[in-house]
Amino acid sequence: MEQPIVAILYDFDKTLCTQDMQNYGFIPSLGMVPEDFWRLANSFGWREKMDGILAYMYTMIQASRDRGVPLTRESLRRQGRRVTFFPGVEDWFARINRFGEKQGVTVEHYVISSGLREIIEGSAIAGAFKEIYASEFYYDESGAPVWPKMAVNFTTKTQFVYRINKGVLDVSDDKTLNDSMPDDSKRVPFSNMIYLGDGLSDVPCMKMMRSYGGQAIAVYQGGNRTGVEKLMRDGRVDFIFPADYREGSALEETMKNIIRKLAVSHRLEEESFQQLRSIRQRQEASRN
Repeated sequence: MEQPIVAILYDFDKTLCTQDMQNYGFIPSLGMVPEDFWRLANSFGWREKMDGILAYMYTMIQASRDRGVPLTRESLRRQGRRVTFFPGVEDWFARINRFGEKQGVTVEHYVISSGLREIIEGSAIAGAFKEIYASEFYYDESGAPVWPKMAVNFTTKTQFVYRINKGVLDVSDDKTLNDSMPDDSKRVPFSNMIYLGDGLSDVPCMKMMRSYGGQAIAVYQGGNRTGVEKLMRDGRVDFIFPADYREGSALEETMKNIIRKLAVSHRLEEESFQQLRSIRQRQEASRN
């Protein structure tokens, strides 16, 4: 029988990396500081009553044009190399995968981010993910962005949890996603999911985990500890930890305990199923 799958779902900015991903390379390339860029993007969105993600994507294009700075898919991917991660992140995935294998489960990692797919794809950890769900531009023949291909805000994040649950990872396949599917045929049960985030933008996914039997974890760095503690007090998350992914950290130990618990639960379910099947086989044999 196939190994059960445990899916770990991550926000990206301030969950895996230390700040908004645009701050590392893109915004400095404009000759701007992050505070000025985000003030420009946010004020534009408020003025035009625009979704905040679409507003920052438009501002990226317009600010690049205004300053004569080339903006292409490849330039964004190159900027991904500058992304700085929390301690332990870069070897976290291999460590957790090895632990899962020892427990008899397959661990898969997914990103669900309002940041840019292109920057994530250029980062040092891009290869660790089975799928990256993030905001993304559509590019013309010259490689220049001309339209939003995907805009992921904090409420639309939840659709990707359903995609992972059903195994319908192609974002263009809405029909299969919406088809009825028995719970026992879904690829990754909600109870086998763990969501890692850092703040209010992750609350819909965190609440989804808590409602459907999964686990929700919030990480923090110094400045946002108070906000994360409020998530815990309000029952939005199961655990909170410093954003320390190093071997032996409290976050790693709890993640291992969750995986261990899921592996044991699966083995107990299998044992119960095998016993029930044996009883039914004996009953069938006695009738014959």
